[in-house]
Amino acid sequence: MSSFVLEGSPKTPTVNLNAEKGVLELKGRSIPENSIEFYKPIFDWVENYGSNPKSDTQVNVVLEYFNTSSSKCILDFFKKLENLNNGGKTKVTINWHYEEDDEDMLEAGEDYQAIISVPFKMVAIEEI
Repeated sequence: MSSFVLEGSPKTPTVNLNAEKGVLELKGRSIPENSIEFYKPIFDWVENYGSNPKSDTQVNVVLEYFNTSSSKCILDFFKKLENLNNGGKTKVTINWHYEEDDEDMLEAGEDYQAIISVPFKMVAIEEI
């Protein structure tokens, strides 16, 4: 299975989904004009990855900011990962990176952690 890479823009995150390494990354800002349209190929890739995942899948989320419509898509992304994790083919870990002084992003990660039954690691960093 091939990797999926999207270069980020001021409104969309950089996306790097690497099947060979089992590493999925979202980085930057997520305020696309149409969140559903932007995230659809990511969802499709995750579903395909689920047929033959690595035994350990690391998900690195390093978002500076996301809007309300993106938050729903991010939740849907996490739910697809939860299905993979619960299927027993791979052990998924979500690494939620946030700037150490950004309480809102920490709380957003904690909210997702409360909803999704996948191990989360909260990672404070100096700057995104």
